Amino acid sequence: MAPPASVERFTREQLGIVGLVGLIQLVNILDFVMVMPLGPWFSAIGISPSQMGLVGGAYTLAACVAGLAGASFLDRFGRKAAILVCLVGLSLGTLGGALAVDLPTLLLARVVAGAFGGPATSLAVSIIADTVQPGLRGRAMGLVMAAFAAATVFGVPFGLWCAEQWSFRAPFVVVGLVAAVVIALAAVQLPPLRGHLALAAGHPGSTLELLTRPLVLISYLMTAVVMAAGFAIIPNISNYLHLNLGVPLDEMKHFYLVGGLGSLAATQAAGRLVDRFGSFKVAVVGTLIVLPVVYSVYYRGELVLPVVVVQTAFMVGMGFRNVSYNSLTSKVPGPTERARFTSFQSAVQHGASALAAMSGTWLLSVVPRAPQPGDSPGREPTQLAGMPTLALMSMALTALVPLLVYTVEGRVLLKRARVD
Repeated sequence: MAPPASVERFTREQLGIVGLVGLIQLVNILDFVMVMPLGPWFSAIGISPSQMGLVGGAYTLAACVAGLAGASFLDRFGRKAAILVCLVGLSLGTLGGALAVDLPTLLLARVVAGAFGGPATSLAVSIIADTVQPGLRGRAMGLVMAAFAAATVFGVPFGLWCAEQWSFRAPFVVVGLVAAVVIALAAVQLPPLRGHLALAAGHPGSTLELLTRPLVLISYLMTAVVMAAGFAIIPNISNYLHLNLGVPLDEMKHFYLVGGLGSLAATQAAGRLVDRFGSFKVAVVGTLIVLPVVYSVYYRGELVLPVVVVQTAFMVGMGFRNVSYNSLTSKVPGPTERARFTSFQSAVQHGASALAAMSGTWLLSVVPRAPQPGDSPGREPTQLAGMPTLALMSMALTALVPLLVYTVEGRVLLKRARVD
């Protein structure tokens, strides 16, 4: 079922667009991924470790609602104008996080960031799909998704260092300022990208018809399963490793750095492998890497290898899985419905992420534990209870991913064969 190896090459214009979209995604993803590792520092404004699912869920739930709303109008505007508006809103929401004084104000800032960050993600995917042919789509998605790894390699450790030196507010300020620079670059360098408007004039399409296609529905189901499998675990990593497995706070930035480097390499390799062998085989590799890590660390609560090794493996597996499914879903819609499709997909992504993240709030609790060497003096030692249940949920969903990728890829190839 795998497509033939591609011998196509990027043009200079395509590389410029892919690079700029990668920068946009870097800011967008950095705003998102830096928040969860800051969990232990949010205690300064009275936020409990068991409430971190709410913080992560506020962003993703807002992005879900924004995606549903954006599906009705994003295809009516040029891609450049739409994504610039989203970036401005995202930067304001990020800077708002620096002003938080308690849980409600932090949640409000995250809602604003999510309301603009979610549509920015769908527009970024639309821009890539509009400007890069299917035979190069895997490599293009790999390059853009390297932003996730870069955010982890450089942004998360830097954000944790800023929190150590000053407070949790410093990372929000820095990312907000970086967003301002990216907005300026996008305003100057990104072309208008209005070709889809001319195509839509004669073929406006129907949202209802789009949402009743079996291929579209299965694609959205695949998206939901992938996101829920990850976000059952991701919001609780820092607190779990610190409270339950005794990883010192000042070591967190090190394994995020190394893990991010591994993820960066994985996304580039995965992009090329998807173009050569198809999404299914790459998804299987990612699944076989992620499952043992979740089982050993988060279900059994054991570090059979150093934390930097297991977390790097987790991030590498996630990189393979995410590139495979994102490059595949970019081939599902046609040009005139791309932003509509990706907006609904963004809603599905963030809705599934929000539910999975909030499940941690429902299932996890902070309980006392026996004192251990290295505990802070004068503070009652605690740990998170309930993580094995979340791990089981994550593993069950993870095991479904290859089957869903196989189904969607088969239908995409059949659709392409009919068109050819």
